Amino acid sequence: MQHAHDPQRTAALEERILDHDDSELLAERFKLLADPVRIRMVSALVEAGELCVCDLAELVGASESATSHQLRQMRLAGLVRARKQGRSVYYRVADSHIRLLLDVAVEHYLHGDPR
Repeated sequence: MQHAHDPQRTAALEERILDHDDSELLAERFKLLADPVRIRMVSALVEAGELCVCDLAELVGASESATSHQLRQMRLAGLVRARKQGRSVYYRVADSHIRLLLDVAVEHYLHGDPR
């Protein structure tokens, strides 16, 4: 059975859903996190608070160059922040919302996984 279009309902919903620009921006952020190594990086930063590139590379099993490149992309997207100390660069998650996002994803998708 097909339902009739309800213009009032769709007009009210259209005001509350994400607009095209915001949904594009959000999708770009999720694309950056849609990589197992980047997720491990974020997880490590959430747990450690702050890590230098060399320690983070060791933790995720990637080269320092590849790790630095990934972190640069995440920094430009506002997911992580960096501070330089001498020749070392230290990274941390940008804010507590990143931890919340990771925690919710882990709880929702991994807890109770039948694997």
